[in-house]
Amino acid sequence: MQYKNLGKSGLKVSQLSYGSWVSFGNQLDVKEAKSLLQCCRDHGVNFFDNAEVYANGRAEEIMGQAIRELGWRRSDIVVSTKIFWGGPGPNDKGLSRKHVIEGTKASLKRLDMEYVDLVYCHRPDSSTPIEETVRAMNHVIDKGWAFYWGTSEWSAQQITEAWGIAERLDLVGPIVEQPEYNLLSRHKVESEYLPLYSNYGIGLTTWSPLASGVLTGKYNKGVIPPDSRFALENYKNLANRSLVEDVLKKVNGLKPIADELGVPLSQLAIAWCAANPNVSSVITGATKESQIQENMKAIDVIPLLTPAVMEKIEAVIQSGSSGQKRPSDSPLHGEAVGHQATSHLPSYSHKVAMALVMLLERLGVRVRV
Repeated sequence: MQYKNLGKSGLKVSQLSYGSWVSFGNQLDVKEAKSLLQCCRDHGVNFFDNAEVYANGRAEEIMGQAIRELGWRRSDIVVSTKIFWGGPGPNDKGLSRKHVIEGTKASLKRLDMEYVDLVYCHRPDSSTPIEETVRAMNHVIDKGWAFYWGTSEWSAQQITEAWGIAERLDLVGPIVEQPEYNLLSRHKVESEYLPLYSNYGIGLTTWSPLASGVLTGKYNKGVIPPDSRFALENYKNLANRSLVEDVLKKVNGLKPIADELGVPLSQLAIAWCAANPNVSSVITGATKESQIQENMKAIDVIPLLTPAVMEKIEAVIQSGSSGQKRPSDSPLHGEAVGHQATSHLPSYSHKVAMALVMLLERLGVRVRV
């Protein structure tokens, strides 16, 4: 296992991490969670992700109890949680100062921990001024309840605004964003966020590297296995949106590339995400030890992603349902393994606009785009 700095911070996280979404509290109890967490540690994973909304808080309780019973040193692991959806009350959700503080304290109680290493704003909150959220997150850090803060599924403009406020007020800005990122979902990471990496040193902890299991190939025939995520009642709508002809055609096109490398498609997909130099950690999920063991092997696939292999992958992804290559809205995946750009870079006018927005934000001018 390799360890990377989380953005420009000094915090080191394993290149592959483990998240408790869907599994803890919905499919797994404490005993099973202990087995999975220990399997992760045996493979070098030190970063574990959670959220107040996962299983209505039960996921945090299970993770906290499992870690306590395993007897791990708290300093050996990195634990994160996310704040936004906390309960049914009008102040139990969002990013107000009240909910950020109360939600963080409630998460710590469920985790049975004095602190989390990282707390995210799980989504942007249009009803709360970003300055209020920035100040609240800094209060959480000042109290020692978290060491760093970040965002999840925020726009580049929102993150830029948060940083402008933090710099103006001499506060701590977000060091990390947690977006969805996989072979089928690339725009934010590879295009929209480009200015954030150089301007603010933003790191990424990406989720859904397998596109909710689509990139394992197990849905290629259009049949949903009874033990899969898409078989769960709450995920049937997602299945209907994900298992469309164009997507399945791309997944089928990736399978021969994985076969040529002698690896499962799932490992190829995870390795592709991890190879992006802007990704600090890829959050994986699993309900079985065997799945964790297979996921961890993706580390060994990264060196196999030569320029030629990356070009083959890009050709498949850029092909539409007609089989013809089409322009991408995503630029270069990354240069971690030395491959060349095969996609289109953002337009020059877009770059200029983003630069102007960031300049104005640094001067304290609030810009909406």
